[in-house]
Amino acid sequence: MTDLSKRNRRELEAARARSGRRAAHRAPAKLLTVLHIEDDPNDTELLRAATRRADVQFNIINVEDGDEAMAYLSGAGIYSDRSQYPFPALVLLDLKMPRATGLEILKWIREHPECGNLPVLILSGSELHEDIRRAYESGANSYLIKPLGFEELVGLIKDVDAVWLPAE
Repeated sequence: MTDLSKRNRRELEAARARSGRRAAHRAPAKLLTVLHIEDDPNDTELLRAATRRADVQFNIINVEDGDEAMAYLSGAGIYSDRSQYPFPALVLLDLKMPRATGLEILKWIREHPECGNLPVLILSGSELHEDIRRAYESGANSYLIKPLGFEELVGLIKDVDAVWLPAE
């Protein structure tokens, strides 16, 4: 087992342990917004299905490239109506993107004060140590490997909810 997979396993186990304690504290109120920056619509639909199965209190809004991500986060253009496009509580960011890489988008987020302490989690299929190192150096809060199975994705969504989204 690689150091990376040991680390991911420890992070997931810790998150699962915390999720049991935290679930009782969240009121089933408004849905939080999670901005999913991903160019593959199949990945987004799979993530939405896993979110429904996990029965978590967040809504996934997808944008497909860096330009859309920057417009959404800035509240520019079609994203200016924050009642329709609320500022996200969390960003799930893929690394391999058209026009701008995930790392370039992450750099933009970290350079803009209006994004403040916005948690950005890399959700990537890449297990390359270089990708992981660069993501953390660029300001990622966490690096998650896309699971291969649906039930594993459901578990990952529950962990993200328990660890990264504020209790209401």
